Amino acid sequence: MSMEALRQNETDFHGWLPIRIWPEQGHWWVDWCWFGSEVLCEPFFRDSVQKALRKPFNQALRRLTGIEALLDWQARSPAPAPRAFIHHASRCGSTLIAQLLTQLDSHTVLSEPPPLDAVLRAHFFDPTSAPHQAAWTRALFCAYGQPRRGGDSELVIKLDAWNVFEADFLRALYPQTPAIFLYRDPLEIVVSQLRQPGAHMVPGMIGPSLLAIPAEEAFEVSPLEFAARCIGMILQRGLELCRTGGAVPVNYSELPGAVWGRLAEMLGVPQEAAGRLADAAGRDAKQPGMSFSPDSARKRAEASAETRAAVERWARGPYEGLERLRL
Repeated sequence: MSMEALRQNETDFHGWLPIRIWPEQGHWWVDWCWFGSEVLCEPFFRDSVQKALRKPFNQALRRLTGIEALLDWQARSPAPAPRAFIHHASRCGSTLIAQLLTQLDSHTVLSEPPPLDAVLRAHFFDPTSAPHQAAWTRALFCAYGQPRRGGDSELVIKLDAWNVFEADFLRALYPQTPAIFLYRDPLEIVVSQLRQPGAHMVPGMIGPSLLAIPAEEAFEVSPLEFAARCIGMILQRGLELCRTGGAVPVNYSELPGAVWGRLAEMLGVPQEAAGRLADAAGRDAKQPGMSFSPDSARKRAEASAETRAAVERWARGPYEGLERLRL
């Protein structure tokens, strides 16, 4: 797209995606980035954004609009509802599923896009946004679901782990869009989080959320107890989502075969793609240049007695509930 073409049609956002949404001085803003027909094949949306921002065009020109432009774009260029939502307990294969689906020309996969998290939790930061969140969320999915490569008609969203607490909100917006809840043995998750904590494993890092442990408690407990409690809360919410919200429980142990097996219809994976996805599954999802190496046994062996006790106290119950439901 040339700058002259952009000036001639300032309301056309074909090829542009929102990369940041935030409130400032009583108004909500959208930062857009030009992706053109680029495939979002990086492990996380933020990685795709960093790559796109290195392009000379994006260094020379950015588009900043009020959130009304997002709504106007939806009205002018509607898109189908998302194909599926992927909720997860973190460190349990959700990135693998996302990376496999990027192998399909028919799919656009958004992996933990920060603008979506901002909209889903907007009411925590700005109570006046609550009446608008449903419309903003639909408009954001519409922007992400715009065909940019011709045949890319399926949008799959992998959410942040803490967004499982917003799953009911999404289900009310898209009752026909299926969801999965992906999990694994919480001992393995906690060991991984202790090695390299995610944002939600650091008290206060993600800001207000239904996952948040009260500050007076969060800063008094050990990192181990904080991690075990948070993972237990996510697993419990995932269990409730599967029991009453229609989400499909999926254990990490089922991957990668479940993607082209029992989840194929839900995720829109054609039978003829199974071989290609199986080949792609041999690569490490977060470091595609490396081969995948199973690590469950190493993580369990690394766990101390104290870690095992914390996991048993805070997270084992909902995990076993998920397993009973799945099996």
